[in-house]
Amino acid sequence: MTPATSLDGSARIAEAFARAKTEDRAALIVYLTACYPDAALSKACFEAAVDAGADILEVGIPFSDPMMDGPVIQAANQHVLEAGTTVTDQLEMIASLRHLEVPTLAMTYVTIADTRGYARFADELAEAGLAGVILPDLPISEAEGWLTEATRRGLATVFLASSVSTDERLEAIGRRSSGWVYATGLMGVTGVKSVSAALTRPLVERVRTHTDLPVAVGIGVRDRASAAEVARYADGVIVGSSIVRAAGEGDPSGAPDRVAALVRELRAGVAER
Repeated sequence: MTPATSLDGSARIAEAFARAKTEDRAALIVYLTACYPDAALSKACFEAAVDAGADILEVGIPFSDPMMDGPVIQAANQHVLEAGTTVTDQLEMIASLRHLEVPTLAMTYVTIADTRGYARFADELAEAGLAGVILPDLPISEAEGWLTEATRRGLATVFLASSVSTDERLEAIGRRSSGWVYATGLMGVTGVKSVSAALTRPLVERVRTHTDLPVAVGIGVRDRASAAEVARYADGVIVGSSIVRAAGEGDPSGAPDRVAALVRELRAGVAER
């Protein structure tokens, strides 16, 4: 496998999707909150996810006022923030994942990037070994400053598309995204309802008319059955809340095993085409 340091973020992500395609399945993208339940267990959970079959990792950098995260991820965010864990602490944990042979992206809100400064934040993400970032509240029309810094450091930027996005907006999303386009399976926040194929499948088809990038679906994918359904029409399947729930429920020492068990089930699901 190509070492993570030899390719820019978009190329590393492209390799992950290509590898899944050669195995006739969708790529499995796993989200976990940084430093939840704590830094050591968080690292172990990410390692367990990769060992169990995750193709790409999303690392949530907690923010106090998330617009997209549902109650499960909000609770994890609050746990990390109340523990006094700083963004710098989280970046140090993320850097400890550099040995994992899958691309890793940060998912957070533009306030974090803006507060730290786009140039500094891009440097920090690249130096932590990340392939890219997802900033769900960064408007396409205001993204140029961030994109300049992300491109300078070889970071992919994934933009979100929804069922209410106009064709004009989808064209802009397809043109400015790198890595993949994130198609939201539901309107609203994560972890509340199940993905709706009636909304999402047409969205994936619309996005594909505007880009050659892979299209991955998130929000509402929670188990093997829903992962299998989405894998029939999308290039990637994104799962977050159910994995964060697995990490947080029960004895903390068992978090990596619970994450691994769920990821194995999801990996089996994305192969059911």
